[in-house]
Amino acid sequence: MAVTVIGVDGGALPQGAEEALQSARLVIGGRRHLAAHAPAHVRTLELGALEPALGALGALTGAESAVVLASGDPGFFGVLRALRERGLRCAVLPATSSVARLMARAGRSWDDVAVVSAHGRDLRQAINVCRARPAVAVLTAPGAGPAQLGSGLDGWRRTLTVAEDLGGEHESVVTVDPAEAATRTWREPNVVLCQADPDAVPARGWSAGGEPLPPASGWALPEDEFSHRDGMITKSEVRAVALARLAPRPGTLVWDVGAGSGSVAVECARLGAATIAVERDEAQVVRLITNATGHGVDVRVVEGAAPQALRELPRPDAVFVGGGGSEVVAACAHAGAERVVVALAALDRIAGTRDALRAAGYQVEGVQLAAARLAELPDGSSRLEGTNPVVLLTGVR
Repeated sequence: MAVTVIGVDGGALPQGAEEALQSARLVIGGRRHLAAHAPAHVRTLELGALEPALGALGALTGAESAVVLASGDPGFFGVLRALRERGLRCAVLPATSSVARLMARAGRSWDDVAVVSAHGRDLRQAINVCRARPAVAVLTAPGAGPAQLGSGLDGWRRTLTVAEDLGGEHESVVTVDPAEAATRTWREPNVVLCQADPDAVPARGWSAGGEPLPPASGWALPEDEFSHRDGMITKSEVRAVALARLAPRPGTLVWDVGAGSGSVAVECARLGAATIAVERDEAQVVRLITNATGHGVDVRVVEGAAPQALRELPRPDAVFVGGGGSEVVAACAHAGAERVVVALAALDRIAGTRDALRAAGYQVEGVQLAAARLAELPDGSSRLEGTNPVVLLTGVR
């Protein structure tokens, strides 16, 4: 059996498409694609849920051919993967993808743009990539469109370019802020470009989607890579273990509560996570912003005291608690994160913190970290110089 997958973008069909349609036993596609392109003599099946379409293809004999009509490039977040997973070998006649068309309408190069799909996934992952990256294209879905993206980006400085019905008679491309996007009703299908600075010209890169992760300079950076006050910073050895426990990555949101100079928040952002740093000290907030800017990452800074400052924040995937008492730990434990990591210098806080995490449904483990670093002596020899021990308690659901 021969299956030809034809991309449709509102213009003329790709070369060879008409011949495949005329000889097909079955044509599968969305309602508007079938109305526009399916020959009258051919049996058709409207594409909704994939399983009936896959079943119909599987029922054809080896001598019969079929066509699947799909929007844009079927191999780019499209139907081709499902067909291949079913064991069907396909000839593909692609059209221009909706992302490429959107970028052309926006007049922007896009080798630096991360592309994420909201189809069949937790929309928070797409929103978190938009929070973390300076330029993201989102392939939307019903119930996961521009309005939902706009709502999720409240508090972040972003601009949304929304393209509706690309290539269709109702094509529209508008640029709005997240607040306006959240209040409007949008025509489907649509695709969204989210940008931190729509006027910026991206630097020439070498890898599509932006600089790859993890960063080339590694992680758990030395303390002198950050502005900090009199050594009040999470030491690099502690930060290394905390990062391993927090598991920051694209699509996740991490809170850094009692952030201080923000070294943990900045490192999580460098590893691709969206980050929110909560700090009440105004001088530390200035350092935090300086550190985020210096490392070229977007950290949302919330100036205020926890737990009050946490109440309106979006649900995190992981939380690092670097400062605050039992009330702060309890609030973080009930924020809905999969992981909570608490750094403690005072031993008498360990039991209360462990109990608060357990009461919120976490399995808790702990480790004391006491590193000794090489230090140079005046005669050129070396000695070991101990750092203050810290206990990390980790709660995992």
